[in-house]
Formats: sequence, C-alpha cells, structure tokens
Amino acid sequence: MSSPARPSRRALLAAAPLAAAAAPALANEVLPAGALKGRSVLITGASSGFGRLMALHLAGLGAHVIASMRNLQGGRRPEAVSLKSEAGGLPGRLDLVEIDVTRPEQVAAGVAEAERLAGGGLDVLVSNAGIGLSGPLELHDEAAMEVEFQTNLLGGLRMARAVLPGMRARKAGLILPVSSQLGRIVMPNMGGYCSGKWGLEAAFEAMAYELAPLGVEVTIVQPGGYPTRIWETGAKAVEAMIARNEPERVQAYAQHIAITRASMTAPRRSDPMDVAHAIAALIALPAGDRPLRRPVHPDTTVTTAVNKALSDVQDRVLSRGPYAAWRAAVSG
Repeated sequence: MSSPARPSRRALLAAAPLAAAAAPALANEVLPAGALKGRSVLITGASSGFGRLMALHLAGLGAHVIASMRNLQGGRRPEAVSLKSEAGGLPGRLDLVEIDVTRPEQVAAGVAEAERLAGGGLDVLVSNAGIGLSGPLELHDEAAMEVEFQTNLLGGLRMARAVLPGMRARKAGLILPVSSQLGRIVMPNMGGYCSGKWGLEAAFEAMAYELAPLGVEVTIVQPGGYPTRIWETGAKAVEAMIARNEPERVQAYAQHIAITRASMTAPRRSDPMDVAHAIAALIALPAGDRPLRRPVHPDTTVTTAVNKALSDVQDRVLSRGPYAAWRAAVSG
C-alpha cells in the first residue's frame, strides 16, 4: 500500500495548488480474514464470471455482498441458488436482488432494495454486468447495437446514478466500473465493444472529477482477456447477429467472420480470480489512496502505456483553471 506520508486525494483537493500525484501501486499480498468486514458491496452481473467470483471472494473477506442478476425468478434461478448455497459458509453475508441494468425501473427498485438490506447508502458499487459482441461494424444492426450500448455503457451509468444520492449523503463511497483493455485500445472486428467501453471510460473519468469534492471515489477496472462465460454468451449473440444480416453483407465479410469466430473460441489460460483479488484490494485501500484506473491481467504493458499517455494529456488539459484541484485529487 502507499506510504502514510503520501497526501491522500482529499488532502490534495484541499491544497489546490499542489501538482497531480501519481496513483499508488497496489500491493498483491493476500488480504487477511475479515479485511472487508462491515463493507456493503452491490455487484451487478453476478450470475457468472467475474461477478460471481467477486461475490464469493468479497463475502469470504467479511463483506456484506448484495449480488444482482437478471431473471432472478424469485431466487429460484439455478445460478442464484448455487451462489447463495456456496456463500452459506463464508464469514460475510450474501443477499440477492434482481437487476437488469438495461431496465431503468429494475435499476431503481434493485438499488433501493440493496440499500434497505445494507441499512443505508452503499459503500461500494461494482458495475460489472456486460456483454461481448464482435464482428465488423456493418453487421451490427439495431438489435446488436442496442444490447451492447444498453448493457456496456448505459447500464453502468444507470447504476451509478441510482447509488450516488446515498453515497453523497454520507460523503463516502466507491464506484468500480468494470471496463476492459479494449476500453483504451481499438481492435478490428471489436468496434462495437470498444465503443461502449471507451464511452464507459470517458464517462466514469468525468464522473471521478465531478465527485472529487463530494467524497465519492471512482476507480475504473480494466481486465484483459479471461476465460469467462462472456465469450460463450457473446458467440451466441454474434451468430444471431450474422443470421439477421443480408447474405450479401455476410459474404462481403467472410474473412472477418472467420477471424471473429476464432477469437471468440480461442483458449484463454489466465485466472479470472485476478479480477476478484484486484477488486478486493481496491476496496481495502484507504479512501484517498485509490488510483483512477487499475489494469488487471498477467500482461498489462499496453494498457498501462496508454493510460500513462492519456493521463499526461489530461494533466495538460486540466492542470490549470477551475478543475485543477479535481484533477489533482483523481490523477492517474
């Protein structure tokens, strides 16, 4: 963790003339039992993948986890039953709420229920729900674009807007949007996914500045490619998208489609628990010591380089004028 001598974000904010400080490196040590006791954490997309692993890991560290998923079926959805059962022997508490992040009324109701379960404003939101679609952009029809942007971008913003009144009232809170390394770089045949994640990165960086004087922090988590069900779900969505397109369009992109199919089914040997550990470490850090971004993957070379380059640009843009103190408080 960072040295106690390093000024926190709030100290930087109080001393507007100070230059932007570099974000501290996160330690990789295993957190002790009970490290997150007393923290309330709402996680979206907890039926599988990162969300499920986070829910169990954080509950294992003593947190009160409110795990959300779509189509909860009154708690009878098989993924909900197994998650609740597996969490039963953990030191923390795990509750379930139904949230489809593409439905504003479910977001409002689900967050209200999560706050009731937590006994007030939430400590942490992990905005994890997402979908992976690939293929050339000409094949992305209205249905494909709708599901991608509603889930990967607008869903995260809906969730943040819903939890923020409770966090602002307490002048404390942490929002962890799960982005991607493809939120900072661009790959052919991934334009739709990249667009949503780039938008997520921009929106939550802006929000981090806006929340700096209000006591709420944002750290954008940037996983690389991990073997989760997002690829299986995405592959089915890609095939449905291809089937909806005219034969002429499909034939024109035959080589692209072959590359897309291969990429969706390629083996990935990295451990998705990396993301759960990174999330836990971020929550455990003292308020004011959390970085604006946290790449997560065995190889973060490219993501780290892009983050550094764009951070330098942001310093040039915001280091003078009315937003200088906000920039200093969230730099990194």
